[in-house]
Amino acid sequence: MGLDIFEHWGRGAGTFLNQMDWMQALAALLVVIVVRAALGKGLELVGHRMARVAQRSSNRYDDLIADMLSATRPGMLTLFALLVGLNMLDFGAHWDERLGQLWFIALALQFGLWGQRLIRGSLRLYGERHAPAGASSTLLSWALRTLLWSVLALAVFSNLGIDITAFVASLGIGGIAVALAAQNILGDLFASLSIAVDKPFEVGDSISVGAVSGTVERVGLKTTRIRSINGEQIVMSNTDLLRQTVSNFKRQQTRRIVFGFGLTYDATPEQLAEVPQRLRRLVEADPQLEFRRAHFKSFGDSSLDFEVVYIVRDPSYDVYMDRQQALNLALMKELATMGLQFAFPSRTVYTVTPAAPT
Repeated sequence: MGLDIFEHWGRGAGTFLNQMDWMQALAALLVVIVVRAALGKGLELVGHRMARVAQRSSNRYDDLIADMLSATRPGMLTLFALLVGLNMLDFGAHWDERLGQLWFIALALQFGLWGQRLIRGSLRLYGERHAPAGASSTLLSWALRTLLWSVLALAVFSNLGIDITAFVASLGIGGIAVALAAQNILGDLFASLSIAVDKPFEVGDSISVGAVSGTVERVGLKTTRIRSINGEQIVMSNTDLLRQTVSNFKRQQTRRIVFGFGLTYDATPEQLAEVPQRLRRLVEADPQLEFRRAHFKSFGDSSLDFEVVYIVRDPSYDVYMDRQQALNLALMKELATMGLQFAFPSRTVYTVTPAAPT
């Protein structure tokens, strides 16, 4: 089928040379020159116009369109002008069909160049608004560009009269076979793309996944490397990582703290009722803390138990520990002034002296 197409093209070219009217060809050549100059000037004016609009606007999509238009090749403009000139020549239906196919190929190539530049620009724009995804972004760009050129190539083959049904079917069967053979690897690759696009965490974030806690050092195509709190590097499969709940501490804005303490049973009800009020004053005296509640919670085995809840406005763990320490020391002093003591596990043993025998 492919050889027949080239034979048809050869016969069409011969017909073109035999039937050419040189005066008509000269006029067509003049049209080619004029059209080429007009296309080049028009593209230049549009490019300058888009550049001025992009400078005055904060919208980055203007830059994206201007960058896409810059992918117009001078050779493609010359080819378009040449095709316009050839359309002025009358060489019969056979040659008109060939010209239509040339137009389709030229437009497909130019749309491919525009689409390729649009993909790269879009991923670059996404990377500027978010943390760059490294290898995952490169993989996504390669996949999208491959898909673009594959679709355009199939469209060109179909326009040339080549039956692509069997080819598409074979690609589908081959793709299924490859996917089944490498489903684990492909699963990790798609998980890597999901991390790149959805951004549940980024390099440098402190996260917790299951029993693993640490800082993300690298997000690869198959695995993610985490530096644990103890210092060792933990390598996790991207698929396994996304199957679990990920806690991202870097995006934590505040810390909710719950802590408790117990007082001895010799405290009076009046003293116990006053403790929450004094706790509130201690917490509100610290500008980095926000009081939520304090209650006499329960009667413990050896203590009267209190529970306190407050918010640390800074997510840093070091800040939390500093404020908790200051609050603990202030609480000890406050309870001492009230004559109260912290309880500790204790047990009272009563001994009974047996009566003397009579």
